[in-house]
Formats: sequence, C-alpha cells, structure tokens
Amino acid sequence: MALKTFKPNTPSNRFKQLPAFEEITKHTPERSLTEALRKSGGRNNTGRITCRHIGGGHKRRYRLIDFKRSRRDEAANVVGIEYDPNRSARIALIQFPDGQKSYILAPANLEVGAKVTAGEKAQPELGNALPLRNIPLGTQIHNIEINPAQGGKLVRAAGQAAVLSNREGRYALIRLPSGEIRKILADCYATIGQVGNTDHMNVISGKAGRTRWLGVRPTVRGMCMNPIDHPNGGGEGRSKSGGGRQHLLSPWGHAKGQKTRSKKKHSNRLIVQRRNAK
Repeated sequence: MALKTFKPNTPSNRFKQLPAFEEITKHTPERSLTEALRKSGGRNNTGRITCRHIGGGHKRRYRLIDFKRSRRDEAANVVGIEYDPNRSARIALIQFPDGQKSYILAPANLEVGAKVTAGEKAQPELGNALPLRNIPLGTQIHNIEINPAQGGKLVRAAGQAAVLSNREGRYALIRLPSGEIRKILADCYATIGQVGNTDHMNVISGKAGRTRWLGVRPTVRGMCMNPIDHPNGGGEGRSKSGGGRQHLLSPWGHAKGQKTRSKKKHSNRLIVQRRNAK
C-alpha cells in the first residue's frame, strides 16, 4: 500500500498523507454480507454517555467478517479487495465453488484470483487458516483464536503480525505485536501472513474535519473544566494543587490512568513475558 501526498496550497494539505487505495479492486460492498450499524453517540442503554468523544460521522454498514473461517478444507477464490469503514485493515471477498461468498481480513500481498483454504489439511501459505500445531515455527500469523472454535480475536489491526515462536505440550508460544509472549492452545486457528494496509500508521489526517467524518468528537482536557465537570477541574489558572494534575477518581472510576487489570486474572498464568518486560 502507498500513501499519497498533496501540494501545500492550503494549510490542511501541507502535511496531509492519505491512503492511495491502490490495492482496492472492488468499490461496492456485497450487500448480503452487510447489516445496519446504528450510532450510539457513546451512550449506553440508559442514555448516559459512557464513552466520550463519540458522535456524528458518515453513515456506515457493518461488514460481516468470517473470523472463524467456518468452511474447512474447501478452496475459495479471492474475488476482490475492499475498503472497510469499520476497521483499519482491508477485507477480501472470497467465493466458494458453490457460489457462497464471505469476507475475511485481507493479508498483505493477497491478490485477486488467489486461492485460500482453512482447515487442518491446509498448507501454511498466505491467507490460509490452520491450527497452530500445524504452522511452522517462525511464521508470521494474524487473526488468532484465544479459545478453539471461538473465532479470531488477536492481531486484526492494519499492518499487525504475530510470530509463532515455540510449542510446549498443548500450548503454542506466540510473540504478539506488543512484545508480549503468550501461551495459546495449539488447537486454536490462525491465519498465515501479515494484516494488509501496512502504511495505516503513517496516515496524517490533515484537518480536524476529517476526524469528525470518522465519528470522533473533540477532546477537552479535564484541567480546563470546572470542578463539577471533572476531578481535575478548578483552580486559579493553571493549577497543579487544589484543582489540577492529581491522580483522582471520578464518580465512574479511574480518571488518571491507574492500572485496572486484576492481579488475580485467570489468564495471567498464560502470559510468559509481559509487553513491558525489560
């Protein structure tokens, strides 16, 4: 994937870098594989805002992605590579011999006309999904299941790839993009390759309006607010004492970034090395 730049004839164009969409081959989604996506504005079922800075944005339809790769040991043909407004990765439309179609995450360098397969008999080739026990060590993988038959949960964002580093008994050791090394049951499925759209991290929006099109509303610092609006609000001017940069709690939980992961979490035993290990 490449990025396109612009002549700096306006302030918003000066540093703007946007996707060139050169890999996109199909511009309209498969209608049968989409469903309505209703906007919440960050509100929960009682009408309270529980996730701030959400609202507006362009209308979308949700693309139904087959994270489970449910049809096994059947070769499917890649019909097209599409843009998905709901995720950073590109998606690939595949078609089986009986005419059924489905969406999968598009790995980097996957081309139209290629064949992809899922199952224990599948070869460890680009776009194929197979159990971790059948994948050669050192292979780049993505869309990794945490529990068998649950569907891929890990490593699904643009440009991400994990590495199968080792196997110990029933478990495979996976080095995740964060640097964490984690045990995952060897019966879990993963897809070969790196997720496509690898230049996504280098995109520069160029203007605030483009961020609003994505449904992201402005963020205001708590220090700028009044005490009634935020735990860090208040004070005379820029205050670091009475109302300022304190590790305080809001009525709904943590406001200033304390660790919230439970120290007794069941999956701690599966983490061999933490992402921030030195």
